Amino acid sequence: MDIRVQDAAFDPGVLLSAFTTLAAQAGAGAVVCFTGLVRDLPGANGGLSKMVIEHYPGMTESALQSIAEEAATRWSLGPVLILHRYGALTPEEPIMMVATASAHRADAFLAADFLMDYLKSRAPFWKKEFTAEGATWVAAKDSDEDALSRWR
Repeated sequence: MDIRVQDAAFDPGVLLSAFTTLAAQAGAGAVVCFTGLVRDLPGANGGLSKMVIEHYPGMTESALQSIAEEAATRWSLGPVLILHRYGALTPEEPIMMVATASAHRADAFLAADFLMDYLKSRAPFWKKEFTAEGATWVAAKDSDEDALSRWR
């Protein structure tokens, strides 16, 4: 399992290519990848200028590792990649990436979906959005909790 929490930008294509090679070498027949991007806020005055993501070093990586290990107990997986950025990001920048590999597509899709639901609601990241109107901490959404509840 490859868990990365970093402030540096990343190229999803380069990471996916390397991950796919690793998955193939491990005998996988399926790779699923999700890349999240920073969205603009079109309704905000002037839109989103930046998003600042904070995390608690050490605790964040440990939480992501635990989530990945839980996925591996539920599905037959090969390599798993979870990458999440922190720091200041602007609209359209990649913010995170999850990739899973398995012998069969169903396990790879389910594991990636599971990881995303847990990342959205349980990973210790805090996001603050900056617009011309000021700055606002991003609150948890009921829809994220609803999505997570299907895995319990």
